[in-house]
Amino acid sequence: MLRIIFGETEGAMHVPSWFRFNYEEEWFEDPLVAEMMADVDKSCYKGNQLIVNDELGPIPPERLSEGVQTLICIYKMPDLMYNATKCGENCAKWLVEIGRREDVTVNLRYYLPFDDCGDIEIEILNAHKKVYSAEEYMHIALKYV
Repeated sequence: MLRIIFGETEGAMHVPSWFRFNYEEEWFEDPLVAEMMADVDKSCYKGNQLIVNDELGPIPPERLSEGVQTLICIYKMPDLMYNATKCGENCAKWLVEIGRREDVTVNLRYYLPFDDCGDIEIEILNAHKKVYSAEEYMHIALKYV
């Protein structure tokens, strides 16, 4: 399940620096990671730490967007809490998908809409409430941002 805590949160990992020193090359071979990279960043993993981006050409993993880096970290290291504030609307459906596969907790410091994500199940930890629709989520989340 996807769990969200809004506002400044102690212990939330700052992704770019954490990712740079902790990612594992085999993470990029995972089909879900490949889908997220293709959808959000228009990037494809070619092997040997080489990623090809539609606009930038060949890039190392550290040049992926902070949104994709965050998604990968959340998915691959679900026991840690990450600051997902750099995740834009194009990451929302992937946060929901990761939450369907793993129990994960993320920190958000803004209102991220989940309008185009279909069925959702999100627990907002600030309110100790689970929500099952984008509208329910909006009504509670906006109290905290």
